[in-house]
Amino acid sequence: MIRTLTTALALALTAAPAMAQDAPGQWSFGFGAGTDNRSKDASKSMGKEYAWASAAWESDSGFFYVDGGLQGIESNGSDTEGELGLGVRPQIAGFDLDLSATHKWQLDANPGADADAWEFTANLSRSIGPAKARLQLQHSPDGLGSTKAWTWVEARAGWAFNETLSSSAAIGRREQDGSIDYTGYNAGVTWAVSRNADLDLRWYGTDGPGSDPRYADSMVAKVSFGF
Repeated sequence: MIRTLTTALALALTAAPAMAQDAPGQWSFGFGAGTDNRSKDASKSMGKEYAWASAAWESDSGFFYVDGGLQGIESNGSDTEGELGLGVRPQIAGFDLDLSATHKWQLDANPGADADAWEFTANLSRSIGPAKARLQLQHSPDGLGSTKAWTWVEARAGWAFNETLSSSAAIGRREQDGSIDYTGYNAGVTWAVSRNADLDLRWYGTDGPGSDPRYADSMVAKVSFGF
């Protein structure tokens, strides 16, 4: 199964340009590492360091895209999560809208574990000068592991001080069946070291149980490279 999914990821990314009318489009690649893998303000790596890599293709207009990647996690006996998604980016009344569907799976998870899930995301954003705001809605009808249906809503605001330094802060709420509900928040700064490299230093917190490393407050450093 893992080999089949990995092969499907590679084939889908290779075939992506043929899926849009305005081919050939363009490719982008990224990789990086961090001191903790945070998603929806909770840790996916149990507070441990991780690495990630991704590839994406988008149409010449930027309207349609396909992306996929791998990242380090600690869940259900797996230490690697794969994902493959597709989406569209229309503009509505001056706002940027990003709608996507992503399939995620945990490689070499424990036998019998619920190790794959679909995740649907809608991002609505707007930039005015150096200010940027985003509202995000995410939902899965059946999450990974014991988590069943869940919904995440987040509001984010950011400010660009100059071409290389920016800051942002966000607060979100996750409601989920089969696991705890919690509120998460983060704030940090991003420094564009070069055209292809970023450094991000960010504080994360939740109102989840502090004894669980997934919900504990943490200062996280991350480096990202994109081409």
